[in-house]
This record gives sequence, structure tokens and C-alpha cells, in this order.
Amino acid sequence: MRFQLTEDQKALRDGVRGLLAGRFGRAALRAAVEAPGLDRTLWRELGAAGFFALRLPEAEGGVGLGLPEAVLAFEEAGRFLLPGPLVATHLAAGEVAGAATGETVVTAVHGGLVEWLTQADVVRGDTAGAEPLRSVDPLTPLHRVPGTAEPAPLVMLLTAAEQLGTAARTCELAVQHARTREQFGQPIGAFQAVKHLCAEMLVRVETARVAVYAAAVTADPLDIAAARLLADEAAVRGTRDCLQVHGGMGFTWESDVHLYLKRAWVRTQRGESVTESEERLARELLSGTG
Repeated sequence: MRFQLTEDQKALRDGVRGLLAGRFGRAALRAAVEAPGLDRTLWRELGAAGFFALRLPEAEGGVGLGLPEAVLAFEEAGRFLLPGPLVATHLAAGEVAGAATGETVVTAVHGGLVEWLTQADVVRGDTAGAEPLRSVDPLTPLHRVPGTAEPAPLVMLLTAAEQLGTAARTCELAVQHARTREQFGQPIGAFQAVKHLCAEMLVRVETARVAVYAAAVTADPLDIAAARLLADEAAVRGTRDCLQVHGGMGFTWESDVHLYLKRAWVRTQRGESVTESEERLARELLSGTG
């Protein structure tokens, strides 16, 4: 069966992309890197646009859409490296006052790490003994707490959606650079090695996209675990390949590619580890073998 986005879903995706392009384009991204912090005005704008209340019933003041639509919105957030505890605040809509409208910033404990602990208004989970970490991502402050928390499947799915958006964007950046950067009198995209890198990036993106979208439809924990693994791989390996395509330029602070890689690394630590997801899938595959 072929699944296609509906016209309403395409309109939602394009609307979120347009909002973020206008409010958190490259200039805003670089400004946030130079002066890290949570933009409360942008947070409230996201709330007014229904980002956090997408799945909240209309009777409760929400948009009344489903999990597939939320995945599309979070995919766009991943494209733009939108900072902040987006997943935790979205999941708190309807449970924490002000979360749905963006008036309240909510964070949560996932796998022993807490994002944006000191900037959040509400923290869900036990943070006793929390210690600040030096985060590799300049846009994601981190604390570590003792022990671990069982991640909700939706945390993993929405994180996978963000990873998918990052993977798609870095694939686009690699292709754009390969078309315009010239060496030996021709675009570097004409060289077979660069072609292979870009093609492999695209394959990983589209494979992850199918898995993430399917998991959004089924909401099955095993489908979500598989989608998370594929999306993590697409984001991390894809961004590394994007660095390779950019060459020495890609490793400079002025290039945005390293920011995508660092965010992808941080997201892989949200929720259960890659090994735990692999073991979950392995147990299911072996459970019927006798």
C-alpha cells in the first residue's frame, strides 16, 4: 500500500516550514549560537500557531490532529535546529497549564539527561542530584541525573522525527554544495565519490522517512524503536557525510554543518540508548523462534 500525505498534511508541513523560515532562519540560528538562551517570544508564537497543541482535542482548546501531523511538525523543527524542550512541552499540552499555548516551558527526564533544566518553568521527573554537563551542542544545555527513566514511546518517535528533519536538511546542503563548489574546472558533484556520498545520504533519509511515518500511523513501540534507529543513523551518518562533501570548509565554525551533527549526537541520548532499542527489536524477532 502506498501512503501519501493529504493536502491538509502538506499544508501543515508547509505552514510550519514557513513559520520557522521566517522566525528561525540562518541569521537567527547563528545569533542563538552566539547568545544561547530560550527565546520566549518564539516559544509563545509556536504555541499560538498550535505547535504544542496539535494533538490536543479541539474541545480542550487544541488543534485536534493526530500523531502523523505532529511528526510532520517535528520533522520541520529538526530541519531548522529549533532549540528548546519541544518534545517535553508538546507532550505536556493538556496536562501542564500553559504548555499548549507556549506560556509554560516544560522539560522532562529522559534516560538520565535533562535538557534546558534551568530555563524550564516545569520539570517532569525526579532531578535530585542533577549535575550540569558541558553539552557538545551550544544550543542544548544539559544536566545529568542519577539513574534512568523509562522513555515514553512518543518521546522516541518525536525525537526520530526531528532526526529525520536534520538528515533531510543536511542531505540538501550536501547536494547544493556539490552542485556549486568547483574543483579542476567542474562541480565536485561530478566526481563519483561525491555522487556516492550524496546518494547514500538520500537512501538513508528516505528509508528513515518511511519508518518514521509508518510508526506515526501504527504507534507501535517496536515500529517506533525501529524508526528511531533508522532516523538516528540517517542524521548522524548523513551529517558526517555532509561534512565530507564540504571538505575543510565543513569543519569550520562558520559552517552550519557541525551544528546539525552536534544536535544529532545529543538527540541520540534522549530516551533509551541505541543498544536498548536494538535489544528490544532483537527480543521481538527471537520471541517466535522457539
